[in-house]
Amino acid sequence: MRALILVMDSVGIGMARDAELYGDHGADTVGHIAEACARGTADNDARKGPLAIPNLVGLGLGQACRLATGRVPPELGGPVHPRAMFGCASELSKGKDTSSGHWEIAGVPVPFDWGYFPRTRPCFPEDLVERLCEETGVIGIIGNCHASGTEIIHELGERHMQTGEPICYTSADSVFQIAAHEQTFGLERLYHTCAVARRLVDPLNIGRVIARPFIGSAAAQFKRTAHRRDFSVPPPERTILDLAADDGRDVVSIGKIDDIFAHRGTGRNKRGDGNDALFDCTLEAINDLKDGGLLFANFIDFDTLYGHRRDVAGYAAALEQFDRRLPELLLRLKANDLLIITADHGCDPTWSGTDHTREQVPILARANDRTWSIGKRGGFSDIAATIARHLGLAPLAHGTAF
Repeated sequence: MRALILVMDSVGIGMARDAELYGDHGADTVGHIAEACARGTADNDARKGPLAIPNLVGLGLGQACRLATGRVPPELGGPVHPRAMFGCASELSKGKDTSSGHWEIAGVPVPFDWGYFPRTRPCFPEDLVERLCEETGVIGIIGNCHASGTEIIHELGERHMQTGEPICYTSADSVFQIAAHEQTFGLERLYHTCAVARRLVDPLNIGRVIARPFIGSAAAQFKRTAHRRDFSVPPPERTILDLAADDGRDVVSIGKIDDIFAHRGTGRNKRGDGNDALFDCTLEAINDLKDGGLLFANFIDFDTLYGHRRDVAGYAAALEQFDRRLPELLLRLKANDLLIITADHGCDPTWSGTDHTREQVPILARANDRTWSIGKRGGFSDIAATIARHLGLAPLAHGTAF
C-alpha cells in the first residue's frame, strides 16, 4: 500500500470561483488549449490536430473539466464512467502561487497574504538592494522589475556577464528571482547570493527566492539550466510529508518538491532536466518505493516552458507527451496503491500577461477499481486527507478524505 501525488504544474481546468479578484475571470488552461488545438491554431512542426491525451481522459480529465466549467473541452469527452475517481478542487489559500498550491495539496492551506513587490521600476526597496550588495560583495544589481525570466535574460544577460551584476526580478508571485551565468558568475556564488536574499526578504513575507542559472555566450544562445533552486520558507503547519517522515515511512520527492517544502519531510530527492527526465525519475522511484511509502512529484515544464511563455502549441505537445508516458507508470502500480494526479494552479497560455491564473485543478485518483465522481472539492487539502487515510497516518488538521 503506497501513495503517489503527481502535480502537473499549472494544468488548471477553469476559473476558480474567486478568479475575478485576480483578474482571471474566464481563464481555463486545459479548455483553451483544447479549443486552440481543435481550431488548428496550435499546430506547428512538432504537433498537429486536436489535443490527443487519451490516457488522462480515460482517468477522467474530461469529466473533471465538466464538473469545473459545465462543459467538456473538444476531444476530451471520453468515457462517461472513467477508469478512476475524478473531480475538481478550488484553492482555499490566497493567491495563485506555487508554494500555496503545493502546501495546500499537502494538507496546509495558507490563510495569510504573501508579500509582493510593486509593479514599479525599480520594484525592490532600496535598503534591500543595498544590504544584498553589501553582504554578497556584488557591485549592484540589474533588472529590478517585474519580468519574464527568459526575456530578461535575453535582454540583460550580456551586460550581466560583462559587469558581474546579478539580474534580479519578480513576478505576480511572491518571489525574488536572481538570474546569473553559471560560468562567469558561478553556480555556488549564485546559491550563496540567494541564501542571503532569502534572509533579507523574510521580514517582507516573500514566499520564495529562486536561483535562475543560465548558460550561453550571447543573447541568442542563452538557456536556463536544470540547476534552478528555490529557497522557500517552510510551511506553517505539519504537512502529509511531515506525517509520513515522522512515522518512518519511505518518502521520495521528485523535482522541485524538496525546495518548495524547504527540505522538510521530503525524504530522498530525485531531479531531472524537464518533464521526460522527471518522469524517468518517477518510474525509478516507484520501483524502489517501499510499502507504506509516499512519492510526491512535480512536472515543471507545463508552467515554466509553456504557460509563462504563452506557448499554446508547446503546452499542448507537453500534455500529449506526458499522456503518452502514463501507461508506463500505471503498469508499475500495485493493486492497493493510490495514485493522484492533480495541479497547483493554472497558467493559461491564451491569457494576457505571463503570470499564473487562478483556476480550479483536476483530481484524478486511481486506487484498485474505484471509479466514481468525487465532485467539486472545497480545497486542495482533501488530497492529503485522502492519502493520510489510505496510508493509515494520523489525520491532518485540514481536508476531508474522499
